Amino acid sequence: MAGAAALRRSARRVIRPDEYTFSRTLQHAERLLSSQASPDRGGVLGSELGLYPPERIRNFSIIAHVDHGKSTLADRLLELTGTIKKGHGQPQYLDKLQVERERGITVKAQTATMFYRHAPDESDAPNYLINLIDTPGHVDFSYEVSRSLAACQGALLVVDAAQGVQAQTIANFYLAFESNLSIIPVINKIDQPTADPDNVKAQLKRLFDIDPSEALLTSAKTGQGLSQVLPAVIERIPSPPGKCDSPVRMLLLDSYYDEYKGVICHVAIVDGALHKGDKIASAATGRTYEVLDVGIMHPELTPTGVLYTGQVGYVISGMRSTKEARIGDTLHQAKSTVEPLPGFKPARHMVFSGLYPADGSDFDTLSHAIEKLTCNDASVSVTKETSTALGMGFRCGFLGLLHMDVFHQRLEQEHGAQVISTIPTVPYIFEYGDGSKVQVENPATLASNPGQRIAACWEPTVIATIIIPSEYVGPVIMLCSERRGVQQEYTFIDAQRALLKYQLPLREIIVDFYNELKSITSGYATFDYEDSEYQQSDLVKMDILLNGQPVDAMATIVHNQKAQRVGRELVEKLKKFIERQMFEITIQAAIGSKVIARETLSAMRKNVLAKCYGGDITRKKKLLEKQKEGKKRMKRVGSVDIPQEAFHEILKVSNVK
Repeated sequence: MAGAAALRRSARRVIRPDEYTFSRTLQHAERLLSSQASPDRGGVLGSELGLYPPERIRNFSIIAHVDHGKSTLADRLLELTGTIKKGHGQPQYLDKLQVERERGITVKAQTATMFYRHAPDESDAPNYLINLIDTPGHVDFSYEVSRSLAACQGALLVVDAAQGVQAQTIANFYLAFESNLSIIPVINKIDQPTADPDNVKAQLKRLFDIDPSEALLTSAKTGQGLSQVLPAVIERIPSPPGKCDSPVRMLLLDSYYDEYKGVICHVAIVDGALHKGDKIASAATGRTYEVLDVGIMHPELTPTGVLYTGQVGYVISGMRSTKEARIGDTLHQAKSTVEPLPGFKPARHMVFSGLYPADGSDFDTLSHAIEKLTCNDASVSVTKETSTALGMGFRCGFLGLLHMDVFHQRLEQEHGAQVISTIPTVPYIFEYGDGSKVQVENPATLASNPGQRIAACWEPTVIATIIIPSEYVGPVIMLCSERRGVQQEYTFIDAQRALLKYQLPLREIIVDFYNELKSITSGYATFDYEDSEYQQSDLVKMDILLNGQPVDAMATIVHNQKAQRVGRELVEKLKKFIERQMFEITIQAAIGSKVIARETLSAMRKNVLAKCYGGDITRKKKLLEKQKEGKKRMKRVGSVDIPQEAFHEILKVSNVK
């Protein structure tokens, strides 16, 4: 401990005046010494990482439905291995973002390296290096889950003992199953009064053909049964394959931008070893970089100077933009030829929305905020666009409605940006009479030229999985039919719950479908979807006109059968939220040149007859005619301000069925 005393004296001597910096330096000294002198935790020095060959490494993910206890289980495992101190730090330690803490959900997959001493018998007690990846549970972030599984050889499938198997449980199981991962079922929350582990075991057997004896019974909250989780990981999950003596080859799992360190890449070493100072190249771009720093997440970034075969860690290589770090890319030793790894399917954007600054003069501020945020969320697509109503802005593509909502919230919380968002839309395909096809992500760009006849339209569909108590089957089938759904499957999981599969148009579910589903099932329904093919449909573009002028930001594409109802409700809502002016405002919904709904907002009017206490009627008529002419002149030159509340209301109404 003499080294610790020397570091304390050095800290006091150098920065005694600044108490905050002084305490931080002492904490850093303690962490550094404890990491070097803690044999139980295995250490985090590069020389000690070499003690863990691939057969002593296990990489696994935790997958589950939303709120089944993934992050709490991850906390307990980190405490069990001494990676974090028990009772110190915050709950859901790996959930770093403010939006994750406020909503109680995981948005970004997080990795942590743990060192664990596993002793099958008295004489043999080898150390193991275990990489844990905590994944999101919501359907919008299944892309994060698929990326995480690529770095793993196994997965813990966590199921709530009271809720049982739910929609995202099924989706995540098949993601892991298709990746040929070893799956360990974990029935969590067995301490709850309503827990029924035997019923959950029966569901796992019926749906996934999992032997009930393989399920682990745990309570992450109380710690019950946790001692059997890591031994099961070591015994049931295979070690990572790879050739230790081959040139280095690694899979790029994720990347984010740090203001001080630049682009930080999360990688899984497939072959060989990576050392600080090595030259590496990207198989996708061909660019060459020097490894400036390399290490593991323990659970914070911990430099080690080296990573070996089968290990998961981070690399800093001087990349200036996350666009250079393509997710799924193969990084390899420079000046060597290697076979690229399979990588991932590119993210498919399901929802598009326009983002505009609330104040037109803040465009540069919003541009800078979006640029910084997309450095940490590469799954968002961004292109510039201009609206006559809202000025300059951006057209952004998202993986789903929650993803869009989280992105907006992070813009406001992390960067202080105030934005106006337009109606979310999905990508349509339109075919014209001359045979040409165009993909439309912004309804305003679809030409309404009568001379250009639209021959056919296609819209994206999804396969939706809905699990509900059996007494709600009737209302849910009616809801799906109203949303133009086609039933694919209808089965019973057990005596109390049913599973429905429907093919639904994506547009029908992106705004309020989930809320309505929860409402009619008293909150018991679980919902998941995966994208399917495009199907032909009867679609029309509906414009909103204010005093005869189209508002491009409010244009939307709707099904022809529902156009009149949606148009009527849109103009009624707008009438409530647009403020009265000194001139009359005509609000219309139109398909091409045909007006399908209309409301009139009467003008505010001064009583010009107040000073006339009598006299000839012609005097009064003259004053009224003069006022009428003035109103006409104001209507020609006046502009109508559309408040943000109107856009929010249209967002709700545009999907009313």
